[in-house]
Amino acid sequence: MADLEKKAKEAFIDDHFELAVDLYTQAIALDPTNPDLFADRAQANIKLNKFTEAVADASKAIELDASLAKAYLRKGIACMKVGKYQNAKAALEAGTSLVPGESRFTNLIKECDELIAEETGESKNHAADAQVNTVSRKDAVPEDTSTQAPLVIPSKPKYRHEFYQKPEEVVVSIFAKGIQASWVTVGFGEQTLSVSVEVPGEDGYHFQPRLFGKIKPDECKYNILSTKVEFRLAKAEPGLHWASLEYNKQTAVVQRIAVSSEIAQKPTYPSSKPKRVDWDKIEAQVKKEEKEEKLDGDAALNSFFRGIYQDADEDTRRAMKKSFVESNGTVLSTNWKEVGTKKVEGSPPDGMEMRKWEY
Repeated sequence: MADLEKKAKEAFIDDHFELAVDLYTQAIALDPTNPDLFADRAQANIKLNKFTEAVADASKAIELDASLAKAYLRKGIACMKVGKYQNAKAALEAGTSLVPGESRFTNLIKECDELIAEETGESKNHAADAQVNTVSRKDAVPEDTSTQAPLVIPSKPKYRHEFYQKPEEVVVSIFAKGIQASWVTVGFGEQTLSVSVEVPGEDGYHFQPRLFGKIKPDECKYNILSTKVEFRLAKAEPGLHWASLEYNKQTAVVQRIAVSSEIAQKPTYPSSKPKRVDWDKIEAQVKKEEKEEKLDGDAALNSFFRGIYQDADEDTRRAMKKSFVESNGTVLSTNWKEVGTKKVEGSPPDGMEMRKWEY
């Protein structure tokens, strides 16, 4: 089980989140009362945008160990992702009581408060609008609008969006709950993203930014989830750091991440694991040095015999083994036809007999 857990953590560090979930699942099957396994699988599920599963895993971890702070943190994050801000706040407040002053909890609680206030404010605005619409026509005072300039109030975007990036791609999320695929129209250009959401009976939403950098339209993709629409934009120049999602003159200075082409394909993370040693390379180097080493005396003779044995066919090797063993190390023959049908007698101890070296 410990080996599975170790491999799962390594997979998570390497961004192989699906593999991490699978390995944690195998580990849980062997140790179903380990709260850390559930909490860590919750984290991997969050990375895969499987927030419902993440909430379930984090809740199970809390059930098994009510003092596990990271379980409350991951439950709070997952609840926020599905728009359950009250549940998220409750989990985060319980977690911060275990680790007072921990900034991750306090920052997320503050964000929850803002989102809850935003939702409450929208509800109040709808109620106020309804109340205004019920005012009697006789109470309404007509206004002289002949000379009044139109008042333009910038409207708040219907949906909130955010982005993050890796060396090879930019991930954009538009937070819109319950969106159906038929309502969404998406287009990818050389340096543009075009999104339209037409919900029946509601005002349309349009998002068409000029992007900070160029992208590869054919490699871009999007996914409609329960709480958001996620876009993965393939950078035309991997390693180019986008200072913002949208292009503007102030952020137009190119910032390039100093990474090799290998790293540009895959992000790396600091690790406490010991540096791996290439034992195959070391072994090959040792063999090379042994082969090139100049030997003399018995060492040279032994090296010579080893070379013959390594290059010999099966019959020759059998002859060498049989003659050497049966003669107590005094005879070494390569002729299987000669030694294969009889016992090899030893030679006098004053020297080793060399018989019929045939190749």
